[in-house]
Amino acid sequence: MVLEIYNTLSGEREEFKPIQDKRVRMYVCGVTVYDDIHMGHARSIIVFDMIARYLRYRGYAVTHLTNFTDVDDKIINRAAEMGIPPLELSKMYIDHYFEDIEFLGVRKADIYPKASESIEDIIKMVQSMVDKDLAYATDDGVYFDTSKVEDYGKLSGNKIEEMLSGARIEVDDTKKNPMDFALWKAVKEGEIFWESPWGKGRPGWHIECSAMIYRYLGETIDIHGGGNDLIFPHHENEILQSESVTGKPLANYWLHNGMLQVQDNKMSKSLKNFFTVRNVMERYRTQEVRFYILNTHYRGPLNYGEEALNEAATSLKRLQHTYTELEEYLESASGRYDADDLVKRVKTAFLEFMDDDFNTRGAISELFDLARESNKLMDHELLSKKGTQSIISLFEDFDQILGILPTVEKTEDYLDDVMQIVLQIRQELRKRKMYDLADKLRNDLAAKGITIEDSAEGPRWNMD
Repeated sequence: MVLEIYNTLSGEREEFKPIQDKRVRMYVCGVTVYDDIHMGHARSIIVFDMIARYLRYRGYAVTHLTNFTDVDDKIINRAAEMGIPPLELSKMYIDHYFEDIEFLGVRKADIYPKASESIEDIIKMVQSMVDKDLAYATDDGVYFDTSKVEDYGKLSGNKIEEMLSGARIEVDDTKKNPMDFALWKAVKEGEIFWESPWGKGRPGWHIECSAMIYRYLGETIDIHGGGNDLIFPHHENEILQSESVTGKPLANYWLHNGMLQVQDNKMSKSLKNFFTVRNVMERYRTQEVRFYILNTHYRGPLNYGEEALNEAATSLKRLQHTYTELEEYLESASGRYDADDLVKRVKTAFLEFMDDDFNTRGAISELFDLARESNKLMDHELLSKKGTQSIISLFEDFDQILGILPTVEKTEDYLDDVMQIVLQIRQELRKRKMYDLADKLRNDLAAKGITIEDSAEGPRWNMD
């Protein structure tokens, strides 16, 4: 089977061929850490976590970098409002970020470079562009001269006129061209700064990614990812910077996830229509959030709302229920069907979907087909122990990629929640002097290895 990826740069699906056999270098644009991450961020984070997991599942050695923009106008302004240093604010939200992605079941990237720790690399890259006459200094900083390049817009397909009407253009009368963008910003009173050949200042937004990629991953990487709102101007400008310095392509494959939308608008902090991951984790479990995000193709839009999350949670519950029933059924499985053909068919179909531009929605549909077939086989007691274990192993195999099945820790959480309800029911039975039912409940649980102990502090349960 061949893995095909939709490449934003070409606008086509392409067979994935890494630069080095079985090694993948992937850079994903991270967040500006002036606030807690919202569910729009969560979608991108989970999508690229899934992509890294699948590439590793396919046998690739993946080096995955995600950056932190920890020096920025928004950070400086928020820190000033709070009366703390900008990097102290950044550190606080970076700590929150790691707590949030742990809840999201995301495996950490290999390296998390920060803008504030990349100043030397940034200055070297800016100096290279100045030396090549591709950048110029003004009283406000250093700007890239877009008039010196001919293929500006090759990633987005935008024409210069379109860019002028839709860009986040920095107003500066000293710029040679409206589309020129800041590589280095001169310090303003009270701002954080670093020394440079152009005076005190700090990096522009785009340059940090180019410098980090060059330092940690080299001149050309396999995959560059991020949300599709970054295609222009951020990723376009990264291309100009990096390729003007190295003379080589920045990335062979550009992958962009679609936006999470609220009433057909992009979820964003500027529109004040965002929901933080911390809001969501109070009501939903890790696997429910992952399922909600992965049960659609990563490039398409996804509407956010409690109704959608509740539907996802209900749907996932059916899948998880089959998985736990299979584990229980394994103990008494006595049929003759080993499920070799079923496992082979589902695995082939699942991987075909994943090889089709990481189509997790199609892949998940195969898991539901597997669940339906498994339920029929269990209902008729046809599965053998070998067949049952093969299906369980297939679920767990795929979950290395998706992360939607209940973990041992989560299963114990569920069980404790259920047992607290059971204990309350038993206490109510005893209050009503229905001792025979209360005793039957206790004895039936004991037969399943769950012991109820009555103490001065109230009833407690434990599992043998």
